[in-house]
Amino acid sequence: MSDTAKRFVQTQLARTEIEIGGSHPWDVQVHNERLYGRVLSQGTLGLGESYMDGWWDAEALDQFLFKLVTANIQDNFPKDLALIGSVLKGKLLNMQRLRVTEVGEKHYDIGNDLYAAMLDKRMIYSCGYWHNAGDLDAAQEAKLDLICRKVGLQPGMRILDIGSGWGGFLQFAAERYGVSGVGVTVSKEQAALANERTAHLPVETKLLDYQALDGQFDRIISIGMFEHVGYKNYRAYFEKAASLLAPDGLMLLHTIGGHSSTSHGDPWSEKYIFPNGMLPSIAQIGKAIEGLFVMEDWHNFGADYDKTLMAWHERFVAAWPQLEDQYDERFYRMWRYYLNVFAALFRARNISLWQVVLSPRGVPGGYTSVR
Repeated sequence: MSDTAKRFVQTQLARTEIEIGGSHPWDVQVHNERLYGRVLSQGTLGLGESYMDGWWDAEALDQFLFKLVTANIQDNFPKDLALIGSVLKGKLLNMQRLRVTEVGEKHYDIGNDLYAAMLDKRMIYSCGYWHNAGDLDAAQEAKLDLICRKVGLQPGMRILDIGSGWGGFLQFAAERYGVSGVGVTVSKEQAALANERTAHLPVETKLLDYQALDGQFDRIISIGMFEHVGYKNYRAYFEKAASLLAPDGLMLLHTIGGHSSTSHGDPWSEKYIFPNGMLPSIAQIGKAIEGLFVMEDWHNFGADYDKTLMAWHERFVAAWPQLEDQYDERFYRMWRYYLNVFAALFRARNISLWQVVLSPRGVPGGYTSVR
C-alpha cells in the first residue's frame, strides 16, 4: 500500500512544480513516509493532520498549497471516508441549528489574546479592503468605512450587526457615523470584550442566536457570519432579517462564497477550525432572497483576502513567543496551516469574498454602487 500510495502522490505532484525534497521554497520535505498513504486514504483531512503532526514541511507553505490548489490534483484522489462523512452529515442533519453555539465555543472562544495579537487594532476578523491601503489597520478601516457608505449610514440610525465579533464595526459606525445599535454573537469571549470596548457608546453586544432577535432596524449588517448559517437555513436567515429591517432600510451581507453549490464543508476545516461551516454559492443566496429582497449591488473583492490572511499569518508568527505558553506546538502548526490554506484558495480564486447590498422593495430611483 505504501509504495502504491507514494507512486500515486508522486504522479499527481508531477503535474505541479512541487518536488519532494527539492530546494525551492514551495517544495515539500517529507519527514514520515506514511504521509502518502495517509493523504491517499484521508484526503484533505489527512494532509492537514499530517502537517499538524510534523510529517511534512514546506518553507513557503502558502506557495506549496497554492500550487496544489491551482493544479486541481484533489479531483484525482478517490473519495475518502472523511469527505463522505461530511457529505452525509450535511445531507441528513442540520448541525448549524442543532449546535448553534459550537463554533463560538470551539473557535471564537479560543482566546482573546490570540486574536488581539493576530488581528488589527479593532480586532476585525474578516477580509480587509486593500484598494488604497498599505497595511492591515488601514485595510480594515477602509472595509468598515466602505460598508457604512454602501448602506448610507446617517446620524440617529439604529443598526443591527448579525455576528458582530469583538464589536469593531459597531464601534466604528457609532464613532464615525453617529448611529446606535445592537450586535449579536454566540461567543462569550467576543461579547464580553465587545461590551468592554464599547461601554462609552450607544451600542450593545448580546450573547444571542440571531433567530432570537426582535425589533426593527434602519440598517442590518452581517460580516463574516453567513458561512456558519448552513444551506438548510439560508431562507430562514433572510426571512428573519427581512422581519427586522425597516421597509426603507438596507442590508449588507459580507460573506465568503463558493463557486458551486454544496451541502457541506471541508473535513479538515470542519474538524479543527469552523465546526459545521460551509460556503454559500451565488445560486443559493439568490434562491434564499427570492421574494424577500431586491439585490442592489454585488461586489467581489476575494483577492484581498489573500493579503489579509498573509498579514494575519505574519502577525501570528511574530507574536508566537508571547503566545506559546498558552498554546502548544501542534496548535501553532494547525493555525499556520489554516491561515495559509485559505490564503492559497483565495489566491487561486477558488473561493471569493462578496459584499451584497439588499433592499426590501428596491431603492426608489435606483441604488448607486459604492467602491
